[in-house]
Amino acid sequence: MKWASAITTQDNIESGIEEASESILAQLDGKAPDLTVIFISPDFAERYHEISSLIKKRFDPGLLIGCSGGGIIGQGQEVEQQPAFSITSAHLPGVNLQPIQTETNSLPNQDTGPGVWRDWLKVPAENHPQFILIADPFSFQGEEFLSGMDFAYPGCKIVGGLASGSQSPGGNALYLGDKIYSQGLIGVALSGNIEMDTIVAQGCRPIGKTMLITECKQNMLLKLDNTPPMEILQEINETLSENDRDLMKTSLFLGIEMDPMKDDPGHGDFLIRNLMGVDHQSGALAIGSLLREGQLVQFHLRDKVMSAKDLELLLSRYQSGGKADDAAGALLFSCLGRGQYLYGRRNHDTDMFKDKLGEVPLGGFFCNGEIGPVGKATFLHGYTSSFGIFRPQPKNAEA
Repeated sequence: MKWASAITTQDNIESGIEEASESILAQLDGKAPDLTVIFISPDFAERYHEISSLIKKRFDPGLLIGCSGGGIIGQGQEVEQQPAFSITSAHLPGVNLQPIQTETNSLPNQDTGPGVWRDWLKVPAENHPQFILIADPFSFQGEEFLSGMDFAYPGCKIVGGLASGSQSPGGNALYLGDKIYSQGLIGVALSGNIEMDTIVAQGCRPIGKTMLITECKQNMLLKLDNTPPMEILQEINETLSENDRDLMKTSLFLGIEMDPMKDDPGHGDFLIRNLMGVDHQSGALAIGSLLREGQLVQFHLRDKVMSAKDLELLLSRYQSGGKADDAAGALLFSCLGRGQYLYGRRNHDTDMFKDKLGEVPLGGFFCNGEIGPVGKATFLHGYTSSFGIFRPQPKNAEA
């Protein structure tokens, strides 16, 4: 297995693709790519339909997937608010790649069996596929689709993101093979001699203690430990620093524990969801997720310092976990609200990735929403950096 990644900031797309292609071929050192992932800034929107053919004039990309992006990542660099195009290619011996393209505005019934979902997606579950998915933000039923994927492919890992660069439906580009789509979903299922590790950095720090939801109705949080949540927040506020009190006014979130088997959830175990509103009369909160009684939750705060510490902790944990040495390549799906907007400088997340994992080829883009797992389930996130890190199967792994 060998990966390569390149990026160009030339404003001429022909010469930019030539530059990036030459870099890819040099890095692959004669090995033929089986998968090529491309990301292109909206500066080239009028040329979107020419991209596939321009690449194929330079080299055979194998299976080509990708999309437009409001910010582009390639060769371990982040480029925002200027023309950019990235190519990430992989030579994948012993790996089966199955392309995926579908509309998600008409999903299988949630009450059907997993086989119905597999038949609909045309991807069997026997080989334990792992998925890279890219979708159009204006036509993607995210939570319903991802819930169905987890149901149909239990234990399989999924990463990806929602295309960006356009503010209106039909303006984004999704690439799959020789075709380009402006809506729906595209992707690839990978199976065989490949493992995909995931890191989902949600950029938050917990405050207060973990509590049980003792009363809720759909997305309305009515009672925590039999107490209205606004009373809980008032108590927490009294224990915080002045800086954290200010953050509570603008950057307060609820973390929901997604593994019911964990009695003592830790860092990275919570799904971070927005607070949508408050009922001052009852003290209830509206949350950007459906809730159920008995769930463990904890309030969280987010800012650039917390976001940086969160990513550093998760990458350090992965680095020390025994898998990082085999990492051959990676993809990063990061929120448009991160990058320079959050940190005030370029390459924050990619520099940290390089510092922890070394010169692993890394491509990606800044998304309208990021796909990645928390606990044993897959979710659509915001403000997140979702990494897929690829390596060969361990030699002693079962076939």
